Amino acid sequence: MWKSDAELFKIAKSELFTALVGDILDKLGYQHQFLEQKIKPLTKDMIVIGRAMPVLEADVFEEVVENTNNPIMKKPFGLMFEALDSLKENDVYICTGSSFSYALWGGLMSTRAIKLKAAGAVLHGFSRDTNEIEKLNFPTFSAGTYAQDQGPRGKVIDYNIPIEINGIKINPGDIIYGDRDGVLIVPKEIEKEAFEGAIEKSRGEQLVKKALENGMSTVDAFDKFGIM
Repeated sequence: MWKSDAELFKIAKSELFTALVGDILDKLGYQHQFLEQKIKPLTKDMIVIGRAMPVLEADVFEEVVENTNNPIMKKPFGLMFEALDSLKENDVYICTGSSFSYALWGGLMSTRAIKLKAAGAVLHGFSRDTNEIEKLNFPTFSAGTYAQDQGPRGKVIDYNIPIEINGIKINPGDIIYGDRDGVLIVPKEIEKEAFEGAIEKSRGEQLVKKALENGMSTVDAFDKFGIM
């Protein structure tokens, strides 16, 4: 049904939504793939779909620590700049590991990500510079907005490694798919089955919708199409 990521992502944006793909994942036995409900887009029309570039953050208590056994502690923001600069076309910066006491993403980070043709950012935490990000229209999903900076409070300690958010494993290259109803993690090993099934269901739902509009009962529609 598609020959490249670009084709798949275009189909997903034009024909699908996260609930459809989530339904197929349920049938495939992957029943815990949505991130928690509080992670939402900054604006209701934002959609993110791309490959995961996972980022691991940790709380700190000074921006620069001189007497340390870990060289990362001497670097403002830790490895955040390296992580950001590593983004490739259609990558999603997805970050976890910190407390919910500061923002993990902002306007300048969005500007750099756009230049690198990244697909979006998903934060298990807060974002800030909301007006700027909205003007840039960069797909950003977070638990809310909060102006407090990560500078003296958090550092990126690694990136492009496996992470977990609420028990959901996220590997580099997994597909991240988010809209106003939630953010879904689609593991690489089942992405073909998941999206093929979702596309078939989407096209089948159009037949169900037409049948319901023509007066068919929901019982008869489900008996005929097996979709509801």
